[in-house]
Amino acid sequence: MRAALILGLLAGPAAAEGLAEARFAEPTSRYVHGVFGETEEWGALEMVTTGGETRLIRLPDTRVFEDTAPRLADVTGDGNLEAVVVETDAARGARLSVYGGGGLVAATPFIGTAHRWLAPLPPADLDGDGAVELSYVDRPHLARVLRVWRMRDGALEQVAALEGLTNHRFGEAEISGGLRDCGAGAELVLADAAWRRVMAVRLADGTLSAREIGAIGAEGFAPALGCEN
Repeated sequence: MRAALILGLLAGPAAAEGLAEARFAEPTSRYVHGVFGETEEWGALEMVTTGGETRLIRLPDTRVFEDTAPRLADVTGDGNLEAVVVETDAARGARLSVYGGGGLVAATPFIGTAHRWLAPLPPADLDGDGAVELSYVDRPHLARVLRVWRMRDGALEQVAALEGLTNHRFGEAEISGGLRDCGAGAELVLADAAWRRVMAVRLADGTLSAREIGAIGAEGFAPALGCEN
């Protein structure tokens, strides 16, 4: 593997070459929030292109990657994979960022307040139109709003939102729920705001709709993700 190229916060269109791998690097305790039960986050994103080159995004001291792992998806629709991550600013809170081999591709706005976070769901084509949507719960411990975004004209644009849903409890090491397709199209799997019921959410005609599919039991979200209910 060739030596890593440090890109810092390079903004602009990603390189034509897509990503084969992505991982967080350079653990840091400079941002004290503890959303996952620890105070250690990540200071860098390491990406490996399909050509075998390693690219390193190193954040400034005022930011961290406040996330569990990068998610690879073709967000731009050009046939190449990008990395979708939660990037947090110490003063402005979290945003969802998309990085390619050439640096930052696009990002949602920062939430706007320190110690405010968002919990992503897997990127997917939710409405069957061929374009990948990016979904997250905005402030899963407070506002509990599901927001769905799509790349349009080189920027991320919100296409739908729905209140009363969450996918994370403060201090838990993992983000819960996820994505399923039980034969009738993609559905996001989350919890209701009270963390009692499993909810299945669909996107159709630019609108999100949710339905209850069972209680959150000892097995958590696994039965729903496995299409058992």
